[in-house]
Amino acid sequence: MRNSLHRSCWASLLAIPWAWLLAVPWVWLLAIPFAGAAHAGVQVLNDDAHFPEGPVWYQRKLYYVEYDRNTVMTWDGKTNHVFSAEKGCGQSAVAPTARGEFVTTCYDNGSIGRMSADGTVLPAYTHDKDGNKFLGPNDLAPDARGGIYFSASGHLGAAIDGKVFYIAADGTITQVAIDLHNANGLAVSADGRILYVVETEEHRLLRFSIAADGTLADRRVFVNLDELTHHAAPIWPDGVKVSSKGEIYIGQSPRDLHAALLGQIFVLNAQGGLLRTLTLPSPKVPNLAFSPDEKTIYVTALDQIDRPPYRGKVYSIPND
Repeated sequence: MRNSLHRSCWASLLAIPWAWLLAVPWVWLLAIPFAGAAHAGVQVLNDDAHFPEGPVWYQRKLYYVEYDRNTVMTWDGKTNHVFSAEKGCGQSAVAPTARGEFVTTCYDNGSIGRMSADGTVLPAYTHDKDGNKFLGPNDLAPDARGGIYFSASGHLGAAIDGKVFYIAADGTITQVAIDLHNANGLAVSADGRILYVVETEEHRLLRFSIAADGTLADRRVFVNLDELTHHAAPIWPDGVKVSSKGEIYIGQSPRDLHAALLGQIFVLNAQGGLLRTLTLPSPKVPNLAFSPDEKTIYVTALDQIDRPPYRGKVYSIPND
């Protein structure tokens, strides 16, 4: 098998026009023929998920959402169950709170949904303490203080009106970043000092310094994914997670099923250098979560990327 893959790789390379060959770095040319080869040890946890997103591991269960079904789901190691449902929400991510509840980003109705510990729907958050509304709530990032950051993507297209908000441990919500071009995934660094925020339309990951009160400063570009991959394909970054080692995992939501590097999660070091990639069988891999020991990654993925019901899967993959 290894020899046949080797021959296939070189056959693909020989078929590439030399002018293009000289323009693209060798490391990414070698990666492109293998873009569809899934990482060893991939397991399917749910083979009938409708736009799964925003996973988190909590108290021996995987929680995730199905956007097209308006549900929050759980996987207990054997089976998948509906934890909570709210029509019209358009759930995009879920996270537990310090108060024993859960919150979910309701992308469609512009709110932060709330659920009790048993999944009962509670009154939602609809604005921050200054009356600012949430346009396209997207992802969630808990911190060590009992607070949670969340992104509001803003309008699609050219508008640069995405934002980041912070829910303090007492439930107070404050706007902490503005003027983002499609704010998407976000994650707090292992030491709690940095917030990483994806700007999908700019193909990049930003970083902010976190102050003691949860506010943000020192905005800068951390990495551009197109530059990182030497423009082998347009990379539309989506979810982001940070391991206890400080490694940064970035999912992606491609818009072309014929593009290179489909199904790949990019793993970066704290300086923004590429360490490795993890490849899933599905082309779109928007988000992920770690197991408690971080030896396993749970990935939400889509096979049907351009129309409802956005059929996809939930996977587990060894973190190696």
